[in-house]
Amino acid sequence: MNKQFFDDLSSKIGAAIPPLPDGIKGEVEQSIRNVLHSAFDKMDLVTREDFEVQSAVLQKTRIKLELLEKKLAELETKLDIN
Repeated sequence: MNKQFFDDLSSKIGAAIPPLPDGIKGEVEQSIRNVLHSAFDKMDLVTREDFEVQSAVLQKTRIKLELLEKKLAELETKLDIN
């Protein structure tokens, strides 16, 4: 997660809080930002980019596995014939 995400989310949550003096509002928004950051870190999330890369790797692996299974079946058939 990037800093902008947490800034935007904490600002939106801060806007829902009743009006506070400026100094306190900044502290509350910073606390909200810290809590959100901590909560998302505990979730062990990945970025969309990392997810897409791993999906592509998995797809290639599946294709290779299917080809190997097909070759193995063909070899087993040849061995059974002889």
